[in-house]
Amino acid sequence: MVNITHKSNTLRKAIAEATVLVSKQETIEAIEQRKVPKGDVFSFAKVAALFGVKKTSELIPDCHPLPVEFTDVRFNITDLKITIEVEVHTIYKTGVEVEAMHGASIAALTLYDMLKPIDKNVVIQQIQLKSKTGGKTDKKSYLNKGLQAAVIVCSDTVSANKAEDKAGIAVIEALKKLDIQVPVYKVIPDDSSAIEKQVSANTQDGIQLLIMVGGTGVSLRDITPDTVKPLLDRELDGIMETARRYGQERMPYAMLSRSVAGLINQTLVLTFPGSLSGATEYMDALFPQVLHVLEVIAGDRHGL
Repeated sequence: MVNITHKSNTLRKAIAEATVLVSKQETIEAIEQRKVPKGDVFSFAKVAALFGVKKTSELIPDCHPLPVEFTDVRFNITDLKITIEVEVHTIYKTGVEVEAMHGASIAALTLYDMLKPIDKNVVIQQIQLKSKTGGKTDKKSYLNKGLQAAVIVCSDTVSANKAEDKAGIAVIEALKKLDIQVPVYKVIPDDSSAIEKQVSANTQDGIQLLIMVGGTGVSLRDITPDTVKPLLDRELDGIMETARRYGQERMPYAMLSRSVAGLINQTLVLTFPGSLSGATEYMDALFPQVLHVLEVIAGDRHGL
């Protein structure tokens, strides 16, 4: 199956629809009057849909097992057409579109099976996804905003050419995939005055996003958070709480990160670990949803 370990849990919803066409009004009347020989058609179909939703991962090879936290099955009759609507919710790393469609298809097959003794011309017309929310669908709103970022690597060893910068380059590549331009990339030593200079320069030149990479640990030379924090106009604690929680679920030492985040003027400032894995995990944990901060301070309304 596709690797989803880098994803974060979000509320995801999907609504699927199936339509069943019967050939005569007498069939509809039998359904409405509960006179179908095999039983109450809609009750059976609803139960079948619920089973279908729950068992999707057992039957569709690439579907991940996931917690189904809400399912609703609705029926509507228009002339000779029966519409089945299945809505599914989860809080997980991947969506529930296939679960909703599978539930709708099983409900439609159940209708077909129960109605065929009284109507030989029942047709399942279509099964389709009507809507989905959560995951990549919602994240598109943060992209294509013409954002510019500065990435500053804080490292004595890299600045002295004793080691190669991998974390900063990984951050830049990840930003570019989000259509965020990175016109500023520099490597500086773990020096408070150098850090302050870069923060000052890149929060006054129209840069919307400043990411400081490195110096967030507990060694004596890890001074990035200590230097950046007093410079923040408004600290945003929840950002790094989210990043640390994400990291801790994947390795036992993420809790030692002292990263901070906040606003200076109109610039969002983030401090990332200097390791490749740490910086990559912070990007996975925070982006692109953290960009909503920039929408808010630019005057957009909070999303509901």
